Amino acid sequence: MSAPPERIPLARPVIGERERELVDEVLRSGQLSLGPMVPRFEAAWAARAGTAHAVAVSSGTAGLHLCLHDLGLGPGDEVITSSFSFVASANAIVFTGATPVFAEVDPLTFNMDPDAVEAAVTPRTRAILIVDIFGYPAEVPALVGIAERHGLARVEDACQSIDADHDGRKLGTFGHPAVYGFYANKQMTTAEGGIVLTDDGDLAARLRSLRNQGRSDDGAWLVHSRLGFNYRLSDVHCAIGLGQLERLDDLMAGRARVAAWYQERVAAIDGVSPMYEGPQRRSWFVYAPRLDPGIDRDAVIGDLDALGISAKPYLPCIHLQPYYRDAHGHGPGEFPVTEAISASTIALPFFPEMTEAQVDRVCEGLAATLARRRPRAGAPARS
Repeated sequence: MSAPPERIPLARPVIGERERELVDEVLRSGQLSLGPMVPRFEAAWAARAGTAHAVAVSSGTAGLHLCLHDLGLGPGDEVITSSFSFVASANAIVFTGATPVFAEVDPLTFNMDPDAVEAAVTPRTRAILIVDIFGYPAEVPALVGIAERHGLARVEDACQSIDADHDGRKLGTFGHPAVYGFYANKQMTTAEGGIVLTDDGDLAARLRSLRNQGRSDDGAWLVHSRLGFNYRLSDVHCAIGLGQLERLDDLMAGRARVAAWYQERVAAIDGVSPMYEGPQRRSWFVYAPRLDPGIDRDAVIGDLDALGISAKPYLPCIHLQPYYRDAHGHGPGEFPVTEAISASTIALPFFPEMTEAQVDRVCEGLAATLARRRPRAGAPARS
């Protein structure tokens, strides 16, 4: 009896000798935190992004929280954002005492619809938290225009869109801070961590203080000039990140190669649509195509699991998460486009070292289960 095929994971980081070498350099130095590897990593990212400053933090969530905290938000303030994002986008707003106000998304890009954002502006609106979902840049210039017309601050959640750009202009260079996240499934990783990109030197200085318990800007020993947080990123994490950043082009090329294999094969499968490819360059983070209406996504995921193929529903709507339903009064039907997308997208295995044979196996399994589970003719049209 032959052994079952090896399980294909949903994601897998690529860690090589360079990362190990840099981590070992930190371990030998004895400076595991607040050492020289942090500014090395920050300088490398600022050079890559074309920004004047980069501030390393313990997570993308921490970076969002610090940027929003710096705006002085509090109870009664509103921040417009997307419900089709990881829950951290809204949580970072709630951490400040402000209220997240969700705007409908575009059915192709899955990003915030600028018209819906403008319609959501009220006298209480203080800021827009722009989200670049699944590695595809939002309509940043349009959202910047809305913010400027209404006198609103802007922060960009680019945690899923590492190294992306809009019309050739890197995220983080649009006059507001952009935050990347480096969790282990991202385009590159520090295991856990994030970074804030900005051209504002005063903001960068405040963020460096805030991430380190409000330590004085001059670095005076145990002098804390403001209330801050423990959002530091260690030198060990930065060593991993520097090794990853040095070969980010190769990592991104691997992801683009795997995505191209998927796009070609998924386009030939009935019952599922490949991911949108528009005028902007996608920074491939996940591969999450949409199933046709009427298909039981959970059943499809179960069928794939039985074949040794990992898959997940991705992403759940934030406004339908139990906390946001209970504490903020949200419920089904508020954002029909967002909810339809959320109910039909399925994350398939995706990582830069994935082989073409593995992609074939995933797509063959997907085609087989969809052939059994597709609804009959006459199913309702997709939103």
